[in-house]
Amino acid sequence: MRRAFDLSLYLVTDPRQTAARGLVETVRLAVAGGATIVQLRDPDAKGRVLAEQARALLAVLRPLGIPLLINDRVDIAVAVDADGVHLGQSDMAPADARALLGPERILGLSVGAPEELAASDLSGVDYVGTGPVKATGTKTDAGAAIGIEGLAALRRAIALPMVGIGGIDLAITPAVIAAGADGVAVVSAICASADPKAAAEALLQAVRAARP
Repeated sequence: MRRAFDLSLYLVTDPRQTAARGLVETVRLAVAGGATIVQLRDPDAKGRVLAEQARALLAVLRPLGIPLLINDRVDIAVAVDADGVHLGQSDMAPADARALLGPERILGLSVGAPEELAASDLSGVDYVGTGPVKATGTKTDAGAAIGIEGLAALRRAIALPMVGIGGIDLAITPAVIAAGADGVAVVSAICASADPKAAAEALLQAVRAARP
């Protein structure tokens, strides 16, 4: 049985923005405020460091029932028994990742344009991350912003659970949910906040208020 997950408020970590407060403390505050799922993303971390970070986060998240996903690194996810992986379009093929992850772990895939959707095998995927909705500086290789209209168009074409990502803050959250996303994925809106707990509380409230 697949591990349960809730995309309502999806936190993606950024090592630069969590450095002053610390990764674990930033995540702890975010989940105290209502973050429902966490993705560990640190493109510059080597395997051993990333595994150590993941284990430290699991010690906080697992007792709370909050899933931890690892960005890109299927090997790290399996090694530390994380709850899943999120893949980009240039990462391992979802079918290959599923073969390594097994049937229980969560598998997410970034889909940012109709042509990416057409080229993607979603048969082993549990949810899609769609965007960037707005231009973002936290992921330099992200594609062009698709806007709310682009998000809504992909929502009509994809039956899987969907989380909007890319430049999302409190102001745009209601529009992202109204366009059909099941939740919002945020980086700076929480990681760069002076009060991650309060930021998470406000975002989750906005998500819930915008749902039909």
